[in-house]
Amino acid sequence: MDENFECAIVGTGAIAGAHAAGLERLGRARIVAAADVDEAALNAFGDRWSVPRRYPDLDALLDAESPDLVHLCTPPGLHAAQANTALRRGVPVLCEKPPVLSLAELDVVAAAESAGRTHFATVFQHRFGSGARRLRALVGDPRLGRPMVAVCHTLWFRADSYFAVPWRGSFAVEGGGPTMGHGIHQFDLLLSILGEWDSVVAVAARQAKPTDTEDLSAAIVTFAGGAIATVVNSVVSPRELSHLRFDFEHATIELDHVYGYGDDDWTISAAPGHDAEVTAAWAEGPSGVRSGHDAQLAAVFDALAAGTPPPVPLTESRRTVELIAAIYASAFTGRHVARGELGPDSPFYDRMDGTGAPWA
Repeated sequence: MDENFECAIVGTGAIAGAHAAGLERLGRARIVAAADVDEAALNAFGDRWSVPRRYPDLDALLDAESPDLVHLCTPPGLHAAQANTALRRGVPVLCEKPPVLSLAELDVVAAAESAGRTHFATVFQHRFGSGARRLRALVGDPRLGRPMVAVCHTLWFRADSYFAVPWRGSFAVEGGGPTMGHGIHQFDLLLSILGEWDSVVAVAARQAKPTDTEDLSAAIVTFAGGAIATVVNSVVSPRELSHLRFDFEHATIELDHVYGYGDDDWTISAAPGHDAEVTAAWAEGPSGVRSGHDAQLAAVFDALAAGTPPPVPLTESRRTVELIAAIYASAFTGRHVARGELGPDSPFYDRMDGTGAPWA
């Protein structure tokens, strides 16, 4: 496949603009078509990004086009059905977070991916900044030692007006609150570094916002390698901060940002007597790449050019979606939840609110 990739954008809201801008900056692909049920939004997007062909929905687009990649930038409740449509036609999909509303939907998408013999990838752009890539490469390095403690706090704020958008604030349409739609970026990054999780115990609350979902959750996650992490997801925190901290035997690695980071947002602290080796280890990694759509799009096109599955594949997305389901299951039932226990016989397999939110 050559480098002049042809992309189709489905859903032309604000996040579609981030995709279009990234494509323009990279210069490796062009938008050949877009689709949206809102004709005015579609035309505004098409005019801004010089999209030659425009369609009222994905089916109409795929009846006329054969793009190399479909970007799903629609509300979460549409992702599974639209992914199913594209994948079964053999068209690769890059889907905004959250990729699906439930584990059940994820398994439907996996079946479509297999049937179409193509690939589904989720936008988790914080994995692709050079700082995260550097840290992933150092896990297991004796100069840092084993990871023992981690912190992953997404402390954001959303005004009440944010929830006036019809698809927000509903388990049925959005899938959940900040656990599903906001903190997911940070704890996906956490999981990409620490690997498989084993169990979780959590609480969730509706503190202040006009929403059917939680506006706050807090969890303790135990990892297969022995590390223990606290994960907090909030949209009631006026001073916004995304904070991750990894305490290894010989070093603490911290990241402070809000919606995207660069190399300067990382702080490295060595344990006494380990300064030289920790400093040397951190200096060896990649540098100069901010987290964001540009970084992930570059990796996606690298994979398409090589004929390999683009990042982040469904196997990795499932680990993140399953943690979300387990946080809700633990918070709403008051018990520990182990990885792998939320199968088709669990109400939390079909919906994130499972047996129902306590405040419903």
